Amino acid sequence: MRKTRLFKIVANICRLVLAGTFILSGFTKVIDPWGTALKVSEYLSIYGMEWLQPAAMTFSIWLCGAELMMGCMLLCKVRIRLISIFAVLSMLFFTVLTLLSATIIPVEDCGCFGDALKLTPWETFAKNIILLPMAIVVWWRYRPDRIFAFKPMEVVLTCAFFSMSMYLGYYCYIHLPLIDFLPYKVGVNIYEAMQAPAEDPGESETVLVYRNRTTGEEREFSLEDPEWQDDTQWEWVDTRTTSEAPAIRPLVSEFALRDAAGNDVTLEVITHPGRVYLLCVTDLERLPKGCSRRMAALVERAQAEGSQVVCLTPDPLQGAMTYDFGTGEVPCYNIDASTMRTMLRAENGLVTLDDGTISAKKNCRDIRP
Repeated sequence: MRKTRLFKIVANICRLVLAGTFILSGFTKVIDPWGTALKVSEYLSIYGMEWLQPAAMTFSIWLCGAELMMGCMLLCKVRIRLISIFAVLSMLFFTVLTLLSATIIPVEDCGCFGDALKLTPWETFAKNIILLPMAIVVWWRYRPDRIFAFKPMEVVLTCAFFSMSMYLGYYCYIHLPLIDFLPYKVGVNIYEAMQAPAEDPGESETVLVYRNRTTGEEREFSLEDPEWQDDTQWEWVDTRTTSEAPAIRPLVSEFALRDAAGNDVTLEVITHPGRVYLLCVTDLERLPKGCSRRMAALVERAQAEGSQVVCLTPDPLQGAMTYDFGTGEVPCYNIDASTMRTMLRAENGLVTLDDGTISAKKNCRDIRP
């Protein structure tokens, strides 16, 4: 009797630990579907499944939403036997995956907690080695239960958790992440962050990894090499740094803007006094009409209030120094695709600077002139 009671206590502790881990992991990823989709694309590329990359965003929302849903169901003891089976299978899968990521096919970050908490593959593998036995204990504790015998309240909770998890991912997809864990968050002064000394005084080197769109070959570039800026030939894959400096240092130090002639205009923009609107556009030729209209109205308002407006895009400028959204010419500068994705988790949108400090960020859908 004592052993049975002790086992139930241990199983209950394991259930709570698993629930907390799944909720934290699922939440930090589902609120940043763009970032998670990039990590999914990276894994698909590593394992030679590039043909699935168009579905990376769908995988991002569904997989992370399902993880959050599992955590909520474990926490509220909803169909634990069924959920414990999924937990065991998922932990087995990710334990093997992280072992491969740490050995045969190494990656720098497994992305299990999104950008909120960075773990190396070995740290992630150790975490999974701890959680896997816990999942097995929970499954063993509830194995006598019927798998699909849902009570009415369990049906209601399951539907509620599913709807909440999926809607959360969708909401952050069409707007912006609820919580910004990235270096370019509201309140950060870009110039000051670029000048901030790294904690590690040793030398560091930032390497950009791009894939040739035609041949599929991956190649490493230095920041000074202009060839990677040709978006028609090269597709961004990863950004790596050789030092252990804090994340904000290597990422923000990569911020660079160039005009169509190749001139560096970074300081001119980020140290401009007053308000500066940065209109971020992934592809100028494919900018949705509704987004273009909202940006045009913003340009008109900025002109009336005396604020500066610039257009940032990874799209090759092909000699064009300005872009007309419909209400006047706007200076247009090139920015690295990975930097823009780090600064703004959206295809198109707005970043507002006040005296060089980020004061607001909006998805294009939320621009209200």
